[in-house]
Amino acid sequence: MISSNMDTEILEEVKIDEKIKKQVIEPGKYNVIFFNDNVTPMEWVVEILQKIFRHSEETAQNLMLIVHEKGSAVVGTYGFEIAEQKAVESNMASRERGFPLVVKVEEE
Repeated sequence: MISSNMDTEILEEVKIDEKIKKQVIEPGKYNVIFFNDNVTPMEWVVEILQKIFRHSEETAQNLMLIVHEKGSAVVGTYGFEIAEQKAVESNMASRERGFPLVVKVEEE
């Protein structure tokens, strides 16, 4: 026969669990930022924005112009791992082509 002491322990555990407030913290979002330079061709920036960031041609053109005119632009906002991966891919592809495009990740 199971002792009533064991039943009491189980009930106390349930009550304790009910008293714990569960707080869900959403993972942070990170901006991927392109910075203007005087060497990287505008066409290359548009190509990267379309291939890696999946922007339409029109959106890629608009973002490229913002980068060119204002010096930088947020080209996407993602969870950290995805933002970091896209930045690394963009930087590596640019270096392979000999372009100094700078792409950074910053917390939103």
